Amino acid sequence: MKKFDSINIIPFVDIMLVLLAIVLTTFTLVEKKEIQVILPQANSTKDIKRVNISITITKDGAIYWEDNKITKDELQKKVQYLKKEDSININCHKDAKFEDFLYLLDTLKSQNLNNIAIVTKKNE
Repeated sequence: MKKFDSINIIPFVDIMLVLLAIVLTTFTLVEKKEIQVILPQANSTKDIKRVNISITITKDGAIYWEDNKITKDELQKKVQYLKKEDSININCHKDAKFEDFLYLLDTLKSQNLNNIAIVTKKNE
């Protein structure tokens, strides 16, 4: 029987390089679903403990319910099903139109929802 003095790692390296190529290729194809919002800064920022609903207004005025883009009509319908106890976080881009922000607040207040928090970034 033949005795091995060393381990041949070339097949292992080949397999690892192929796996690395596959991972890098698929990683670049994965769609990153993140809503780009730059929050305004405030000194009185607090940590929020419990959140039921997160509503986001982007710079261009688009409205997102959680991570799903919705229209103003859809917002009106969704707000009707919220309870007074529900906690609502508003993430509004700092350069969004104030008109869009007021529309959202008015829509929430029309359903007597008062448990609303406006998310800001803490001043550093």
